[in-house]
Amino acid sequence: MNELVSTVNGELRGSMSGGVYAFLGVPYAAPPFGANRLRPPQPVSPWPGVRNATALGPEPPQVAPPTTGPVEGAAEDWEEVGAAFAAVKRAAPSEDCLTLNVWTPDPAAAGLSVMVWIQGGMFELSSTAAYDGSHFARDGVVCVVINWRPGAEGFLYLDDGIANLGLLDQVAALQWVRENIDAFGGDPGNVTVFGESAGAMSIGMLLAMPCAEGLFRRAILQSGAAHQVTPAADALRIAGYLADKLGVPATREAIAGAGVERLLAAQAELKAELIADPDPDRWGQAVVASVMPWQPVIDGDILPGAPIEQIAAGAGAQVDVIVGTNADDWRLWLAVSGAIAGITDEILTGPVRAYGHQCLAAYGLPAGTALAAYRERYPTAPPGELLAAAQTDWWMRIPAIRLAEAHAGAAPAAWTYMYEFHWASPGLGAVHALEIPFVFDIASPDVPLFGPMLGNEPPQELARTMHAAWVAFARTGDPGWPRYETGRRATMRFDTASRIVEDPRSWERSLWAGLR
Repeated sequence: MNELVSTVNGELRGSMSGGVYAFLGVPYAAPPFGANRLRPPQPVSPWPGVRNATALGPEPPQVAPPTTGPVEGAAEDWEEVGAAFAAVKRAAPSEDCLTLNVWTPDPAAAGLSVMVWIQGGMFELSSTAAYDGSHFARDGVVCVVINWRPGAEGFLYLDDGIANLGLLDQVAALQWVRENIDAFGGDPGNVTVFGESAGAMSIGMLLAMPCAEGLFRRAILQSGAAHQVTPAADALRIAGYLADKLGVPATREAIAGAGVERLLAAQAELKAELIADPDPDRWGQAVVASVMPWQPVIDGDILPGAPIEQIAAGAGAQVDVIVGTNADDWRLWLAVSGAIAGITDEILTGPVRAYGHQCLAAYGLPAGTALAAYRERYPTAPPGELLAAAQTDWWMRIPAIRLAEAHAGAAPAAWTYMYEFHWASPGLGAVHALEIPFVFDIASPDVPLFGPMLGNEPPQELARTMHAAWVAFARTGDPGWPRYETGRRATMRFDTASRIVEDPRSWERSLWAGLR
């Protein structure tokens, strides 16, 4: 049993269990503190001797998520989900946080497919703790899960030539994979990035980033695409608000000098203000709709332009792509918070300043026309369910369709596929993040974080089917269903009986045509 590997920076000692080798908390960049604070990732310094790689690395600094429902009448599931999050064995934040975890079937092997997971978290959270890649390794794939800087640490924009540090962290991790993964049995020329939510949105950015070109051969985007960006002017204003809260000039040196704890407290205050007063004139329309003040920024360099436009013009044209969504994606947040029961027609058709992301106008829709269209489609659904459908379309479904069409049209040498996850969790539906335990083939009520969403008997055959499709795609570029083309729009619908459907969302495409 070889639990030692040699990387370009030094030797690592991992662990082996059940025929799978794990190397945890491996640094791919220098600690982003001290002189490196709020600056692009720097190379790792070599270490002497053998470094222990049997425990998770520290998490990047981040504002803790809520563990109880913020709205009176929240679903009973919410506290269970919050408790499950709190129960995940996470490493405490500290400076040496730009690390990754590797699972491999055999470090002495050669040419194995590689899959790199980029987790979600609203661009505000980053933790590798809930993601176990051992079942990918069991099936002959080297699986890598990475940490990266979220929040202001990763997406503060000051128009000073530095931007999108969280994305640059991801690029640094992929560069580490290119330079080191052969030591774990992997093929650096056959790397698939896959991710969910903000992780998938990050991949949408990576497809459009010149500095990421050539670092991966394939990409899987789960409930996230290439639209979620903040215009530079809005991001600069938000940086100014943050500096005001800290009582310092809006410069990188001054904000870094305020310290981590003060920065996190200021971030939390800023987010609370955005929720309490969702004024598009203050925050920008995209920020009000997303309620995410920290997102990738179109800076003209790292992100030269809107990613979806870059992809339509040929960026990422050599990368095979799977993109998809969950049928009830955004219903999760309305359901578990209890807000879904309080939505009325008045809110749906009301002004953004009064109702923020709970009104249809926040998403660029003409409120009356949109309400009529969704009500015609879902005639018995209450207003909260109509809002959930519209939010799913804005956040996930329409961006995914547009990415598939842009990539299919501009990348004739690469392949494009689309899917929809349709299995409904009891009491929740096919909501956001529900597909993750199926992709990782760990669909069990006992699995950390995701278990409470799955009910008592999640379908194991669906987990085997979806996991196998992801592995097949990583190996060959073919997940097992027809490619996405605008003449047919073939989409794999994953459920207890998975099947191919053609153009399943034509009415949504028509309703949202021409809108952001």
